[in-house]
Amino acid sequence: MHRKKRRIRIILILLLIASAALTPFFISAYVKSAAGQYLIDEKAAADLKADCILVLGAGLRPDGSPNLMLRDRLDKGLALYFAGAAPKLLLSGDNGQEQYDEVNAMKQYVLDVGVPAEDIFLDHAGFSTYESMYRARDIFKAEQVIVITQKYHQYRAIYAARKLGVEAYGVSAVQKAYAGQSYREIREILARTKDFLKLVVQPEPTYLGEAIPISGSGLLSHD
Repeated sequence: MHRKKRRIRIILILLLIASAALTPFFISAYVKSAAGQYLIDEKAAADLKADCILVLGAGLRPDGSPNLMLRDRLDKGLALYFAGAAPKLLLSGDNGQEQYDEVNAMKQYVLDVGVPAEDIFLDHAGFSTYESMYRARDIFKAEQVIVITQKYHQYRAIYAARKLGVEAYGVSAVQKAYAGQSYREIREILARTKDFLKLVVQPEPTYLGEAIPISGSGLLSHD
């Protein structure tokens, strides 16, 4: 009898361990399923007439210019902007340190192709996907946005935005064979789980501040 109880206890422990190990995969699948219906193509996006096109940061090269992933996101955002999908660009990235200025590198990239400065809004405190979406709602007062990032990342971005009450649609940047992509795909499963749990509580982001409505001039968001 003692031996039987011990076997049952071991089986239960193994089941709990297996359940804990599989939970991120179940949550990841749920997030993808919930957000997938809001991924659209450029033509559908152009018909939305959204408040803004939200381009999420992806990193800089050693010389301070946007890396390949970020350039692809910016190029897709620019294509939609010039197609009339939205009148404003909201560039969200990490400017938490003086020596790392993602948003101004993004700003310069779009200025160089002719986007008027007043149509460019900068979110200097987009330190994470969750924070970018929260600030799009609370700081920039965006209600309907077109999110630009790579497809593997779109599901989490759209899920977060919609859970925060923002009517978000995703248009994916061109997906290339970026260095380290396999690692990103694995990490994204854990990131979806983290943001899924965070969205239950919805804590405030690192920084909030005075509102800069997307309906006004982007110059107010420039440093």
